[in-house]
Amino acid sequence: MKAYMVLAGSGAIIVLTERASLIDETAIEKLAAKGIEKFIACEIPFVLVEQRYGGHVAVVLGDPQETDDLRVLDEDGERAFKLFRFDELGPSVVYEPASPKR
Repeated sequence: MKAYMVLAGSGAIIVLTERASLIDETAIEKLAAKGIEKFIACEIPFVLVEQRYGGHVAVVLGDPQETDDLRVLDEDGERAFKLFRFDELGPSVVYEPASPKR
C-alpha cells in the first residue's frame, strides 16, 4: 500500500493506493473522476500515515462498498499539512494534461 499527499487546485488530499505510481493512465483517470486533473503528488511513508491516522486507515481500506483502488483518506488539506512535515514526504511527481480545460 502507498500513500500520497496530492496537491491540486482545490487543496491537498491524502490518498491510498496499491498502484505503483499516480502517473499512469488509470490512476490519472481515477483522479480526474474525483475532480483532480492537474496535480503535484508526494509519497508519504505508509507507516507514518498509519501512525498519524490510526484506525481510520483500516476503516477506509476495509470499506466493503468501496471498490476503487485509489481511496481518499483525508480531504482536509489543513489537517494533512499539519500532520506531515515536508521533510517526511518523498520526491514530488507532477502531472498536467497536455491541453488544459478552460
